Amino acid sequence: MAPIRIAMLSGPRNISTTMMRSFENRDDCMVADEPFYACYLKASGANHPLREETLAAQSPDWKTVAAELKTRAGAAYSFEKHISFHFAFAPDFDWLHGARIFHLIRDPRAMVASYKNKLDDVDPIIDSYRIQRRLYELKPAPVIDAADVLKAPEVTLRALCAALGMPFSKDMLSWPAGPRESDGAWAPHWYDAVNASSGFKPYEERKIKLSPELEAVARACAADYAFFQTRRLVI
Repeated sequence: MAPIRIAMLSGPRNISTTMMRSFENRDDCMVADEPFYACYLKASGANHPLREETLAAQSPDWKTVAAELKTRAGAAYSFEKHISFHFAFAPDFDWLHGARIFHLIRDPRAMVASYKNKLDDVDPIIDSYRIQRRLYELKPAPVIDAADVLKAPEVTLRALCAALGMPFSKDMLSWPAGPRESDGAWAPHWYDAVNASSGFKPYEERKIKLSPELEAVARACAADYAFFQTRRLVI
């Protein structure tokens, strides 16, 4: 029997890799780490860290990747971590058919501040929110906020699993530190914090100071973030 596909749509720097660790630590779940990243890099020409390594490790063909996601085997569940701006150049969203989708959101100001520490071009965060909203309006799906996950991991994950029609597992709350074979080729640049983790870190209210240019990016996401905030799972 083919695994049940769980597709998480998220912006960057949004505890998305932590969520992948959480699902991967279940004994009934395998994961796919940003499977369309090479497709995005080829279509956009974006000069991201470890670009060549990513293009060498993944197929840059949208239809090939979509077919691979639909034919995976080896576990009851297949968790797919997707960064939403990767679909800015996607020919269609047919690959989502049959998958159980959920949206992971975060305060745009926090996302911009974190992303800027790793990459200068933060504008794709705007694309992520626009794409997620467009997909939600086509097909509503569960929404969780990263802050809610960090404040109450078990309660939030139990609610998410219930919304996705899958059993909760306490194995989702902690995991061994370190990298995984399933991590993408870009992991050495991006995953230092999550590789040091062994569970969800406690939520911290941080003071964020952004330049006027970065504040403008965050403001461009504000309406879409508010849209999702009012639709997130009530814990």
